[in-house]
Amino acid sequence: MSRVAKMPIAVPAGAEVAISAAAITVKGPLGVLTQALNGQVTVENNAGTLSFAAANDSREANAMSGTLRALVNNMVTGVTKGFEKKLNLVGVGYKAQAQGDKLNLSLGFSHPVVHSMPAGVTCATATPTEIIIKGIDRQQVGQVAAEVRAYRSPEPYKGKGVRYSDEVVKIKETKKK
Repeated sequence: MSRVAKMPIAVPAGAEVAISAAAITVKGPLGVLTQALNGQVTVENNAGTLSFAAANDSREANAMSGTLRALVNNMVTGVTKGFEKKLNLVGVGYKAQAQGDKLNLSLGFSHPVVHSMPAGVTCATATPTEIIIKGIDRQQVGQVAAEVRAYRSPEPYKGKGVRYSDEVVKIKETKKK
């Protein structure tokens, strides 16, 4: 069995888990998330502890048990604490401004870039060069952060662009004569 699937998930106070034949639903103080179940994985709720096991001895069932456990663990964390990604803008004149569900970016293009946030994801700008993207769905938060970073990814010579706050950009040396 997958080593990831062997670890049970402790459901914290304030979160509720409902398991049906087709899906697993997690409700918490921040929202509700649903994940479709796979027939190759059995899920049990034992007094606030979720355990996952492969339904048969195939490799696919073993892999899916670990995958489903990781997805449900992210759902439990999302509805209780939430997820956030921080982005930094590096470059002269690069700035961002959050207005409702839109993020206005000035990234050195001839036009401003406007990125609309999907439902369930919010953005805030603590400073004009720092963007904080928050939400309960880890995959969606990461996807939005990747889309914003893709507008102007960091270039290797000066490091200008949109980067994650923990990202390290290796700066290349310029060509010498």
